[in-house]
Formats: sequence, C-alpha cells, structure tokens
Amino acid sequence: MDARTAWPAIGLGFGTALGFAGAFGGFGTFVIVLVLGVLGLLVGLAATGDLDLVELFSSFRARKGPS
Repeated sequence: MDARTAWPAIGLGFGTALGFAGAFGGFGTFVIVLVLGVLGLLVGLAATGDLDLVELFSSFRARKGPS
C-alpha cells in the first residue's frame, strides 16, 4: 500500500476514534484525542520530511511582527 493511498484509511480510523471519544468520553476526551492526533500527524510529517518545522515556525514569527 502506497503512503498516499493509506491516508484515507488513516483518516477513517482517526475519525472513528474521535467519534468513540465523543460518544463515550464526552467533549473533553474528544478534544484531547483531537489534539494528540494533530500532534501525531505533525510529528509524522516532520519525520518523513514532508513538513519543515523551521519554515513553519519562522512563518509564524514573521506574521507576529517584531517584538
């Protein structure tokens, strides 16, 4: 299975996990699962080289302006 074809299945699994968290754990658990999932996605993208963290953080700094 190619990495690009795996993303829909990963998204389905993540959506199912969020659904169970929301249904059985409440809103707080839903938010925790969502935040941890996004962090996992960012770490995975950085590990494969698809996300340049230096560029990402420098773009945030450029928008804030000089302090």
